[in-house]
Amino acid sequence: MAYLFILIGAVLRVIPHPANFAAIGAISLFGGTYLNKRYALILPLAAMIVSDFFIGFDSVTSRLTVYGSFALIGLIGLWIRKHKNVFTIVGGSLAGSLIFYLITNFAFFYPIGMYSHDLGGIIASYTNAIPFFRNTILGDLFYVAIFFGAYELVKKFEARKIQRSKIKDQKIGFNL
Repeated sequence: MAYLFILIGAVLRVIPHPANFAAIGAISLFGGTYLNKRYALILPLAAMIVSDFFIGFDSVTSRLTVYGSFALIGLIGLWIRKHKNVFTIVGGSLAGSLIFYLITNFAFFYPIGMYSHDLGGIIASYTNAIPFFRNTILGDLFYVAIFFGAYELVKKFEARKIQRSKIKDQKIGFNL
């Protein structure tokens, strides 16, 4: 399953999509919530690295801030694991989007130096990124709904299937 999510995350980054409307944030949150702790943080980073081979690597500073943001979103998923409900999942998705926006745009302001190093520069960095932030929120919520929803539906389907099998076995055993 972990490899499937790496593949999905990498493919969805490579195929054409609106800027920042990506599945990596959702994979980070999902991984933290459902996967083994070891995979929870590695999974989104592996998807990023695999897809970066195809679309190209940015500067080291840019990669570290992006990869670090997704690792933090995975940590939110680890917290959600023990507090899982619709509100914590949606809240975690929104918090992850906000973390990504704040960290990556600070990197464009300060270390990369695209903007002046003053209050005007930081305001310009965050202001110019608002359209990307909107897409980040929409993409994260969209893919979180798909990943979490599909997983929970499959889990319920499997539980019902097991329950029906037990009932069937009990009837057969009772009739003997």
